[in-house]
Amino acid sequence: MGSIPTLPGIFSTVIETPRLRMHLLLRGPSDGVPVLLVHGNASSNTFWEETMLALPTGYRAIAPDLRSYGDTEDKPIDASRGCMDWVDDLLGLMDALGYARFHVAGHSLGGSVVWALLASAPERIYTATVIAPGSPFGFGGTKDLQGTPCAPDFAGSGAGIVNPEFARLIAEGYRGSEFQASPRVVMNSFYWKPPFRHPREEALLSGILSEKIGPNRYPGDAVPSPHWPGMAPGKWGPANAISPKYVGDTVQKMLSATAKPPILWVRGSDDQIVGDMSLFNMGTLGKLGVVPGWPGDDAHPPQPMVGQTRYVLELYAANGGSFREEVIPDTGHSPHMEKPDVFDPLFHAHLKSV
Repeated sequence: MGSIPTLPGIFSTVIETPRLRMHLLLRGPSDGVPVLLVHGNASSNTFWEETMLALPTGYRAIAPDLRSYGDTEDKPIDASRGCMDWVDDLLGLMDALGYARFHVAGHSLGGSVVWALLASAPERIYTATVIAPGSPFGFGGTKDLQGTPCAPDFAGSGAGIVNPEFARLIAEGYRGSEFQASPRVVMNSFYWKPPFRHPREEALLSGILSEKIGPNRYPGDAVPSPHWPGMAPGKWGPANAISPKYVGDTVQKMLSATAKPPILWVRGSDDQIVGDMSLFNMGTLGKLGVVPGWPGDDAHPPQPMVGQTRYVLELYAANGGSFREEVIPDTGHSPHMEKPDVFDPLFHAHLKSV
């Protein structure tokens, strides 16, 4: 059983996989069509519960806590492998559950994991859905649609760009709203578009606070850089794992794979976390004067995250795949939670399209 109470109809369990003990939320018949749901950063599988309950009859929802999150066994993330620790964990999980093929959906960092799944095991995926995903080129430190790095050491990405106060308050289990960096304030300011408040705010906050914190947990380690803003990625933890330094040939593998599952890309029109002017991106913060010493648009512009994703998906379609982009108006970073009445029909139609 997990540490966070679940909604009626959701089953919580822990199973041994080849790589680690994973905490899962399950819903639907055991012989149903499997739908793997991959949560984002500073989050947990709790964030999927309403989506699980809304799935049509005949589907089996499987929502694990990723390595370094929630009630899954606490093992570090080797960021030098990019998202592959998570990919290998999830493929091991689906093997242990007996599913050769499955649908997959990922939110935010979970979308970054889906890109890596599409690069490494596309033949196992029926359909892929990415909700406000990180750019296929990684989060931070790139300057154009092709993902060109701003600096050779990928400064401006990884653990060094994470607000240390946010991580410290998670480690303390802080549930208040006194500080701007408090998890509750960050959730209600950025996970959705204010003034939206989720009815299960306390359970979701518990999900955020379940993330493991430390130099080889979240956010990870950082190294000094001679390039602005002075920090480059280390080798451990989730923030480094999604750095473009370690994304490697994910895009090339996605484009060259024989199997190309159809992709549904859903994003909110007012997402401040993943966007072409993301408030979590050093280029944006430098340009706005929040982080001093910004070297200018030529050296370190705001990362065109949405533009990069569209660029890659258009190449994916040109190479034999297909994608559909859906922008949900007046919505922030979590359209499946803010506007389920809009998201769920899109998602269900995509699942049924194969």
